[in-house]
Amino acid sequence: MRLALVGLPGSGKSTVGRQLARRLNLPFTDSDQAIEQRIGCSIRDYFESHGESAFREIEETVIRELAGAGPGVLASGGGAVLRPANRERLRESAHVIYLRSTPEEVFRRLRHDGKRPLLQVEDPLARLRSLYEERDPLYRETAHFTIETGRPSVSTLVNMILMQLELAGVIPARP
Repeated sequence: MRLALVGLPGSGKSTVGRQLARRLNLPFTDSDQAIEQRIGCSIRDYFESHGESAFREIEETVIRELAGAGPGVLASGGGAVLRPANRERLRESAHVIYLRSTPEEVFRRLRHDGKRPLLQVEDPLARLRSLYEERDPLYRETAHFTIETGRPSVSTLVNMILMQLELAGVIPARP
């Protein structure tokens, strides 16, 4: 079984994905970490020196490889859905879960984060709102399931996802 998480930067894809994988006894992969291993530097540094377009090319290659890698949980980068090939590949190869967070929730979580290149701007909340407006329809198009993140704990979110997967018959019901 292959699961993939999509959502805005800071929506909890890596944190929730790691716990979800642990609960399902599946390997966990973070596409951003896989990309950083491949390029040999941080995504932020790569963005600054090569630009977003070059980064999206590498991201598409990595998503293609990871999506076809067999059972596991994949946390995709927040912008992976910008490319139609990524949306198609994720949707065809995995059960995709959209961790839907409002820009305000993400801002509250990320306001002190200096690593995310798209948020290193004058008004990060305005930037998150524009990312949400652009990407929410793409996340919805890609996802089989949508989980509203709100304020629940990580373990509550994982339980919500497991319940959705059980109800859909993707995983067997737990006793």
